[in-house]
Amino acid sequence: MNKFKNICHIIFYEDRNFQGRSYECMSDCADMSSYLSRCNSCRVESGCFMVYERPNYTGNQYFLRRGEYSDYNSFGMSGSIRSCRLIPQHRGSYRLRIYEKENFQGQNFELLDDCNNIQDRYRMPDCQSCTVMDGHWLMYEQPHYRGRMMYFRPGEYRSMRDVGYSGMRISSVRRIMDSC
Repeated sequence: MNKFKNICHIIFYEDRNFQGRSYECMSDCADMSSYLSRCNSCRVESGCFMVYERPNYTGNQYFLRRGEYSDYNSFGMSGSIRSCRLIPQHRGSYRLRIYEKENFQGQNFELLDDCNNIQDRYRMPDCQSCTVMDGHWLMYEQPHYRGRMMYFRPGEYRSMRDVGYSGMRISSVRRIMDSC
């Protein structure tokens, strides 16, 4: 029986196929280099995590749920995992307001559920800022939840550039409804 049954838990390994030194994590980790020289595979024992290709939660990011990831290439990552963020379980409503321009300007719409194509549904050419009122969300650069993704937790995001996504167009949005 897993001793971490009700705790979010991920194990990182230096090499592919769960080989080499390992590091167990149950919270955010801004820089894994103090624990491992590289990370090329991981096992999510429970919960959901975002993993990042660079320290301090920057670079391309990927959503991982419970399961085994024997090779970072298996989920589209081109480099080693350098940081991770725990996604807390959310119970309740989901609310997100998206804005066409930076600093909460231009057209805006409130979303309560997933949207597989922002441009088609809202006739909004771009999304450059947002406010997450409730829940945790993933935004994707292509319609139908494809392409690069970004994780957003409750808070105000005045500019996508400020969170490291200059030039990335947001085309679809999905609620993170997986539970720990």
